Amino acid sequence: MTTVYTIEDLQKAVSISKNEGKTIGFVPTMGALHEGHISLVKKCCEQNDICVVSIFVNPTQFNNQADLEKYPRTIEQDTKILEKAGAAIVFVPSVEEIYPEPDMRQFDFGQLDKVMEGKFRPGHFNGVAQVVSRLFDIVKPDRAYFGEKDFQQLAIIRQMVRQCNIPVEIVPMPIRREESGLAMSSRNQRLNDEEKSEAVNIYRVLSESKKLYKYKAVEEIREKVIDDINKIGSLKVEYFEIVDGNTLQQITNWSETDYAVGCITVFCGDIRLIDNIVY
Repeated sequence: MTTVYTIEDLQKAVSISKNEGKTIGFVPTMGALHEGHISLVKKCCEQNDICVVSIFVNPTQFNNQADLEKYPRTIEQDTKILEKAGAAIVFVPSVEEIYPEPDMRQFDFGQLDKVMEGKFRPGHFNGVAQVVSRLFDIVKPDRAYFGEKDFQQLAIIRQMVRQCNIPVEIVPMPIRREESGLAMSSRNQRLNDEEKSEAVNIYRVLSESKKLYKYKAVEEIREKVIDDINKIGSLKVEYFEIVDGNTLQQITNWSETDYAVGCITVFCGDIRLIDNIVY
């Protein structure tokens, strides 16, 4: 495995493989890697000759400076994990390397980025689009891998690829969960034992709602999930929306779509956790 820190060194390494006719797979990450990330890397290795992984905590997608500063950074541990998982090239750029000048681009995703995460984190998805499009331009991968835990982000990236005519196949990967059901997340590292024992209830309540949805109206399910989670310890629902999985727009009746997805964000203490479930 090769670790590179500059665009020039990365592109040299990638171009050698491309010139040999090898396919390039890409997994963009912000580090603090867990089994969810590793599942992306392993699938990337299976489907491509070369797996490139980036580790870059992107400042433009944080609308909360404190959240950016607290984001876990574990580069040494991450690179050991990636080597074991089979990554060929790890790209660890500085902010100045990715943004030699401020990125002033503004993307228009219609309603996709106005709801849910977009509503509560204004500017977040524009920052995601900035960094992912920049990384795609640098790496020029054949395929790129993203987890379905970040359901809205996946929809935004697919839309960006279409709008910008980027020749890359976006490969979604299922949510990886801890044995307790808690969706794997880098933010889980910040949970203490008590908070973690409370956080497992997010998926429990979502799973229970899936068993009931055929018998209850959309709004009944939505209210029940919010109420049940808010009763638990330090958990506080920021939003829970049941949406069409393609448009991300709220539904009011199950008959409106054959792809209903419940998307939730919950504060566990001051740690913000996201999850989703397909009905």
